[in-house]
Amino acid sequence: MIEMETKILLYTLTVWVVFVVLAIMNGAAREIFYAPRVGDHTGHIISSIIAIVYILIVTFMFVSRIKPHVSKRDLFLIGTVWLAMTIVFEFGFGHYIMGHSWSHLLADYNILEGKLWSLVLLTTFAAPSLWGHVMKG
Repeated sequence: MIEMETKILLYTLTVWVVFVVLAIMNGAAREIFYAPRVGDHTGHIISSIIAIVYILIVTFMFVSRIKPHVSKRDLFLIGTVWLAMTIVFEFGFGHYIMGHSWSHLLADYNILEGKLWSLVLLTTFAAPSLWGHVMKG
C-alpha cells in the first residue's frame, strides 16, 4: 500500500512539473505572439484560458490513470499540493529570478481588474476533485 502511495505522490509531482513546463511555454507564447498583437490585458486573458484548458486536460488524463487507487481525500490533497507548489513557485521564481516586485506579482490576483490568474489557481486546486467526481466509481 505504501508503495502505491509513493508512486502516486511521484506521479503527482511529475504532473506538476508538466504544468510548469506548459506554463513557461504559454507565458512565452503570450509575450511573443498574443500580447504584441492584442495588448497585455487581452494577452493575459488568452493565456489564462489556455492554462485552464491544459490544466483540465492534463488533470483528466492523470486522474483517469490513478482513480482506482485514490480516494476523494487524496484528490483533494493532490489539488492542495499543486496549488501550494504553484503559488510558492510563482512568487519565488517571479520575485527572486525574474525580479518582479511583490506588488507586480500580487496584481495578477486582482480579478476585479480582469486578471484571471485566480481562476487558473482555482482550476489547479479543484481539477483533481472535479474529475474524480465526474469519474465516480
